[in-house]
Amino acid sequence: MRELRLQAKADKRVRLGHNWIFSNEVAIEQTPLTAFKPGELARVVDTGRNPVGIAYVNPNALICARILTRDVRATIDIGWFRSRIERALALRQALYAAPFYRLIFGESDGLPGFVVDRYGDVCVAQLNTAGALALRELFVTALTQVIAPKGLLLRNAGSTRALEGIEPLDQALGEVPERVVVLEGDMQIAAPLRAGQKTGYFYDQRDNRARLRRYVHSGDRVLDVFSYVGGWAVSALKAGAATVTCIDQSELALEYADDNARATGGEIEGLVGDALEVMRGLHGEGRRFEVVILDPPALIKRRKDAGAGERQYERLHEAAFRLLREDGFLLSSSCSYHLAPERLQRAAYDAARTVGRRMQILERHGQPPDHPVHPAMPETEYLKALYLRA
Repeated sequence: MRELRLQAKADKRVRLGHNWIFSNEVAIEQTPLTAFKPGELARVVDTGRNPVGIAYVNPNALICARILTRDVRATIDIGWFRSRIERALALRQALYAAPFYRLIFGESDGLPGFVVDRYGDVCVAQLNTAGALALRELFVTALTQVIAPKGLLLRNAGSTRALEGIEPLDQALGEVPERVVVLEGDMQIAAPLRAGQKTGYFYDQRDNRARLRRYVHSGDRVLDVFSYVGGWAVSALKAGAATVTCIDQSELALEYADDNARATGGEIEGLVGDALEVMRGLHGEGRRFEVVILDPPALIKRRKDAGAGERQYERLHEAAFRLLREDGFLLSSSCSYHLAPERLQRAAYDAARTVGRRMQILERHGQPPDHPVHPAMPETEYLKALYLRA
């Protein structure tokens, strides 16, 4: 196995537990990155050639190496992957009665570049790095040995493909249906696998969707912005909402949301279009709601986009506050890692002041335990959720 040598003091952060190595931390005079193939395994050492760990390397990416293990004597084989997957599975089985959860959450489960969502006997895996793609056969074999899914869909995230310089992946192994029915608490939510977003569903809001019910009361009018397949909407209907209006840019998503609402015994009003424009149109019509849910996709994908992203969050909050009745509740969430929790709170507060509303913060929450946080990697703690009253 080839060595990857770090510059002086570049090993400090990694020895404290962080799993990423950046290209400017490599001693390229001794171990040029150009000598490595994308996905190649390497023995990482410090300037004194003391072992740091085993990583896979991508010479074409800013994050040029990701640590797999600190044990330089380890063999990265099927058994190694099986051990990591079994440990991840044990956590989820301790937390959830049914096999519907995020099974593997990348670095937090010791498997950088790998994300797996489980839908009963079907799994969707994102292999988001060159290293994950290079280790695909070992990973798939180990996953199959551990849980034996009837179907496995392999994909990668569009947001990382350009950064990693990898080709799109969309490969079905076994029986992969077009849609799945997700069990989440007392809800059954149908979601599209092949035509859906990312892995098909968003488990990271499961606990926040359950918390929503304390704020929805019988007869309430609820607005679900960026609704996708209606997980929030179904939770609101189960809490007694009289009407739920869903906004999304995807007609397919709103069709699923409508089907899910009907299966619950309710119905939604689906509005297709740009969220901000639709919200402003509702305000112009004099529409008002007791509860508004803002759960947009990541509006800030890179640190340099933080300013523009924060302004967009503020505009969305302004529109939401204008639609809230007096003493109404707003659930505001962000999955943008580059938006700090205090900045989301500030965007909401500035928006409330702009429209002349007084805002109270009732609860602050994050991601559920099937999305565990790596204590040395703040990048793994990305989800923010605020429960507000105006």
